Amino acid sequence: MAPITNGRLIFKEIPTGYPIPGKTTVYDTTSTIDLENEPLDGSVLVKTLVLSVDPYLRGKMRAPERQSYTPPFFVGEPLYNFGVGKVVRSENSAFKAGDHVYGVLDFAEYFVPKDITKLEVIAREPTLPYSVYVGAAGMPGQTSYYGWKEFAKAKAGEVVFVTTAAGPVGSIVVQLAKQDGLKVIASAGTDEKVKFCKEIGADVAFNYKTTNTTHVLAKEGPIDIYWDNVGGPTLEAAIANTALQARIIICGYISQYNGEEDYGIKVCSCAL
Repeated sequence: MAPITNGRLIFKEIPTGYPIPGKTTVYDTTSTIDLENEPLDGSVLVKTLVLSVDPYLRGKMRAPERQSYTPPFFVGEPLYNFGVGKVVRSENSAFKAGDHVYGVLDFAEYFVPKDITKLEVIAREPTLPYSVYVGAAGMPGQTSYYGWKEFAKAKAGEVVFVTTAAGPVGSIVVQLAKQDGLKVIASAGTDEKVKFCKEIGADVAFNYKTTNTTHVLAKEGPIDIYWDNVGGPTLEAAIANTALQARIIICGYISQYNGEEDYGIKVCSCAL
């Protein structure tokens, strides 16, 4: 078989603010691949089917010398993240052609993983879309489940506030909290997302861009648990409206991911 184009999303430039498509990342079509003869060296050839785009990827778009909990992307190489792929060819006994795999995949149509231990075979359920495997059944769902079960110490009747509650992490937290019998306050960035939050069980849902968060929490709280995906002024508002012995679970800090001025806690009226 003649080589075919292998489209890839390349990390082109370290951003100083918000990533810019075509500048920070570039879709590259100059690479080719021979599906029948690409060297595997004991690995597998994977066709990428679906990839997850998660907020933490912004933290990987940094200079290599900057330390963090996750390795950086390298300029000139493809991005990578959790996804689902299908094995095209295999030289590893743990995988066979046709297997569906979940794990860390390159942002490329086809690729040969350098570290095959980051892939696992999954039982593909035909009625489920691939997005489920990178959402509720993938890393975001696991983040929600383990974070909630380990740190929430939830009791029926308590009040929880969940930010980015329409996202893959927040939406699972909303549902877990409702299963535990809590009153759920949820915030999201559009009216459509607010509607979704209500559909999955949120008792109170609001658009933080058009509604004052502090006012909502003062009316509907005090809150016993705060699941934070955003940090910044929202974290400050949550702290000011917590009950005694409240738990704050810091899952993300997206308001500070794009070079914004550091936001410290400026005012806190809560009792410590």
